[in-house]
Amino acid sequence: MKKLLLIISIFFFTNSIFAQHTIIPAPVSFESTDAMFMLDQQTSLDIKNGNPELLKIVENFQQFLKNGGTNVEIKSVANPDRSNKALILEILKDKDASLGNEGYTLEVKENTVEIAANANGGIFNGLQTLRQMLPRDFESKDYPSGMGMLMGCKIKDYPRFGWRGLMFDDSRHFFGVDAVKEYIDKMAQYKFNVFHWHLTDDEGWRIEIKSLPKLTEIGAWRVERFGRFGDTRPQPKEGEKATYGGFYTQEQIKDVIKYAAERNITIVPEIDIPGHSMAALAAYPELSTLKKPTMVNPGAKFAEWYGDGKFEMLIENTLNPADEKVYDFVNKVMTEVAMLFPGQYIHMGGDESYHGYWERDASVQAFMKKNKIKDTHELQSYFVKRVEKIVSSKGKKLIGWDEILEGGLAPGAAVMSWRGMKGGIEAAKMGVPVVMTPTTYAYIDYTQGDKSVENPIYASLSLEKSFEFEPVPEGVEAKYILGGQANLWTEVIPNLQFAFYMTYPRAFATSEVLWSPLEKKSWDSFINRTESHFYRFDAAKTNISRAVFEPIVTVKKVDEKIMVELSNHVPNTELFYTIDNTYPVNFGNKYTGPFEVPNGNLSLRTQSFRNGQSLGRELIIPYEELVKRAK
Repeated sequence: MKKLLLIISIFFFTNSIFAQHTIIPAPVSFESTDAMFMLDQQTSLDIKNGNPELLKIVENFQQFLKNGGTNVEIKSVANPDRSNKALILEILKDKDASLGNEGYTLEVKENTVEIAANANGGIFNGLQTLRQMLPRDFESKDYPSGMGMLMGCKIKDYPRFGWRGLMFDDSRHFFGVDAVKEYIDKMAQYKFNVFHWHLTDDEGWRIEIKSLPKLTEIGAWRVERFGRFGDTRPQPKEGEKATYGGFYTQEQIKDVIKYAAERNITIVPEIDIPGHSMAALAAYPELSTLKKPTMVNPGAKFAEWYGDGKFEMLIENTLNPADEKVYDFVNKVMTEVAMLFPGQYIHMGGDESYHGYWERDASVQAFMKKNKIKDTHELQSYFVKRVEKIVSSKGKKLIGWDEILEGGLAPGAAVMSWRGMKGGIEAAKMGVPVVMTPTTYAYIDYTQGDKSVENPIYASLSLEKSFEFEPVPEGVEAKYILGGQANLWTEVIPNLQFAFYMTYPRAFATSEVLWSPLEKKSWDSFINRTESHFYRFDAAKTNISRAVFEPIVTVKKVDEKIMVELSNHVPNTELFYTIDNTYPVNFGNKYTGPFEVPNGNLSLRTQSFRNGQSLGRELIIPYEELVKRAK
């Protein structure tokens, strides 16, 4: 009894501190009440009007409660006594038009928790909100408590956009079924509903195509290399065995699709063509212009990049759009992909297609002349239009990266805008459906903290910048913007736990931008709620980045002096630093304004603190590096 009273007291105290919720993404409306509900073994489950799909959603939630840190088992009871506690789920007979198919209402009363929705997706999303309202121990399997207090509230919630996605690159590194399912699980908790599965690229072909067996016999495997992609990775040696990689059988694909569907997630497969096709050409070199045998790239350098998107391929990785056999190949691939994936879209890639080999090939030039194709941009457009006809013949819609606009867009295609917002704006003004995923806000493989403590990569993207994302540009009709997504490319991400580190918390920002009302957007509210989810990830033993806590270091050169400014966008934090090679930094200088770092054999040390406790990592930046950063 004392334990129960203590728990109740703690929750009362917590509720008095946090007058608002910690739900991500923020719901449309949230109203606190004076009610309290204790979820425990005495709670029954009342499903008012179920269907097989809904029953599976509920079963998964029951399994979460049973297997979590509380071991709470709630059982279905038809029309339970309302004097006892019940979780009530109802598909509305009289539909609420404002909720759509994914919205819900949720009310916590003294004896009941009631979730209502127009469709299964709404019930699923309501249960994810309920999950976030439970104590963080529910995410843990190590510290069972057997109960969870819910504070009274009334919620009405529905998404702003219908496409709320994450892209997962399974080509650069092969992750496997269990890892993909775990990644999907975490997506679902934060109300993402599209899993864009990047299944083919230069570094591996990951999907079984039964009519083209070499794609997985050869294209799924590469020689093993370690370390960073690029110059330091040797090219394959003659006769060296390709032992690293893997692929998904069609049965495994079906299993993952079913798993995702039970979590309100549609999978959009990507078959990246005509560029990014080295794995396909390793299997079928006759589909290139040179028809030269090659190997799946192991992450070694095979292109020169000149900036402004200009590049030259050193090894051919592009299909030959003048060869009719290529379209036979595409037809076979798309036939089997369309049979597997029930969603309406198939992604064809279309990005970064190098035209140099086309320009130098006599047969390609003859084909262009015969078909009155004036340049290789129009040639790529010809290819895209042929692929669109193939995809549409399978009852699917084509979507591709914004390069598919070049030379003229195929009718019926949708555009995924990644090179900023420009391509998306152009497509939307043409009345074309658009998914916004600009590098500026949505590339979560980019460095998210100070490069002194992060894997260096060619660009950076902070949590703050991710949160600034607005998918509907000024002057564009919102009806053409399907939504948006964040993209996780995996050149420097070899395993699932690091994938989580790179995805979260920036995916929280993406989720909130795509779900929550624009007029309620608030960084202070978002970051406060994000902090609470750090502890939920800790409880679940899931990696997450806390780089947002760390100082932002800005270096300027003023009158030959190296001046440093420190900042941080997390409320109630203090920054401390030293510039005399002493530590710990909390016994150094409290930051109050810009300071000079003198020339010498020394380093800047800086760290964030709250109430005397460190937040995030200590940054150590040598003087020479500060000079390089100076603007």
